[in-house]
Amino acid sequence: MARGLLNLIFLIVFAFGLISCANRGMPSGGEKDTQPPRILKSVPENYTTNFKNKVIKIYFDEYVKIKDIQKQLIISPPMDNAPEISPLSSASKYISITIKDTLQPNTTYAFNFGESIVDNNEGNPYPYYRYVFSTGDDIDSLSVKGYVIDATQKQPDKFISVMLYEMDSTYTDSIVYKRKPKYVTNTLDSVTTFSIDNLKAGKYLMIALKDENSNYTFQPKYDKIGFIKQPITVPTDSVFAIKLFKEELGFKAFKPRQVAGQKIAFGYEGNNEDVSIQMLGDLPKNYKYRITKNKDTDTLLYWYKPELKLDSTLFVVKNKKAYIDTLKHRFFELDKDSLIVKAVNAGALDFNEDFKVEANIPFEKIDASKIHLIDKDSVTVAFTTALDSLSNTIAFKFDKTETNQYKMQVLPEAFQDFFGNVNDTLNFTLRTKSLSDYGNVRVVLKNAVYPVIVQLTNQKGEVQYEQYATSPKPLDFLNVNPSEYLLRVIYDANENGIWDTGNYLNKIQPERISYSPESIEVRAGWDWIEEFTLE
Repeated sequence: MARGLLNLIFLIVFAFGLISCANRGMPSGGEKDTQPPRILKSVPENYTTNFKNKVIKIYFDEYVKIKDIQKQLIISPPMDNAPEISPLSSASKYISITIKDTLQPNTTYAFNFGESIVDNNEGNPYPYYRYVFSTGDDIDSLSVKGYVIDATQKQPDKFISVMLYEMDSTYTDSIVYKRKPKYVTNTLDSVTTFSIDNLKAGKYLMIALKDENSNYTFQPKYDKIGFIKQPITVPTDSVFAIKLFKEELGFKAFKPRQVAGQKIAFGYEGNNEDVSIQMLGDLPKNYKYRITKNKDTDTLLYWYKPELKLDSTLFVVKNKKAYIDTLKHRFFELDKDSLIVKAVNAGALDFNEDFKVEANIPFEKIDASKIHLIDKDSVTVAFTTALDSLSNTIAFKFDKTETNQYKMQVLPEAFQDFFGNVNDTLNFTLRTKSLSDYGNVRVVLKNAVYPVIVQLTNQKGEVQYEQYATSPKPLDFLNVNPSEYLLRVIYDANENGIWDTGNYLNKIQPERISYSPESIEVRAGWDWIEEFTLE
């Protein structure tokens, strides 16, 4: 029995020894794999000529996956019928490409995978793999290079397509709307430069697209475009700069719809400047109408009185740029809106800002004698009003002093709307901050070509402060809210006071915008001088 007990103790000690040894010798997992997968072979081989296959297989030394293939894979020339790439949802040691399109004769094709091929374990990408073949005897080997900038943004968008259209006997400028290009590449997501490779010698149109629908055709409603005005002759050593811009759409009105009693909505696209809307037919002598714009959508609101007992009518919508259309409208019985007046910007007011109110029905009359404005010492403050009929807002202009509080009381019937409704008593409280809560920025431009529009924008490019200059002089931005700003200068070539975009068909480039290299950090109580040398 004693021997049996000793044997048991020995076995327990021996087992613990094995566990201890196992723990001491347990592998740590080794260093993290940072190596991309390697290609073992391609069938047919890469850079094959006289290509006639329908299936291509690319074999790797480890399991790989495909990610973001819709964005990353660029095929040049584009195919009408996209090839089938597999596997997409699982790992494999090979990638299969099944061609579904009829290949063009004597043409070099390139499949640019970007960084879509990654190993299964760590996601290490195979960098910018290209599979190239030719349906003819030779692989085309010419290339063109360049970079993309944005007309309004400091940094261009990601995934910009750069395209070449062959300027042969079938070429017209409108080809970009209808047909896919001869060659295409992509800036991907990390660089703004591009190289279009494996080209044939010839003369080409070069454009860039932020191709929102990935269909390789220009759709002005959705896409940004950039173009090189002169034809590109390949071979060339030139480096091309393409500036992307969004075209201004031509005005177009859509079918009207009844949204409330005596209120009809006209959706539209494009610029609503100088648009008129006229109802046809026999209208009563006391007929009146007003047009306002919905502040949140591209919609014009047509208000009319008196009420009309009609089933339907026709409207003529036109502008001064030769747009005209006749639209049918069917009436429905709906309740009219009730008047609501509210502040646009109550609370803290900047010194260069007017207090504004808005209403959901067009303002018709303002009785300023029923509006009282006093400061924190109960001293009456004089003001003037300005009505913007399109936005249906009233601006109250008055001299503001720092660290003050203002109270505005609007008595009943101070505002009367288009239908004769009046307001109830309204009270608004406004205040100003101390001048020391703001910063001041002086901008000094060098090498500017006048006139220019000088803007301070936020990081999204939204304009916060703006000045117009027609001659060299320091520009003082006073009482600027503390924040980080971008400084940009617009060359107002046509002297109309606004930035004008480009137009592809008319071969008009957008007006030039230059950004200062560094942002400006405005601090409370600080004065800053920014010198900007323009090139």
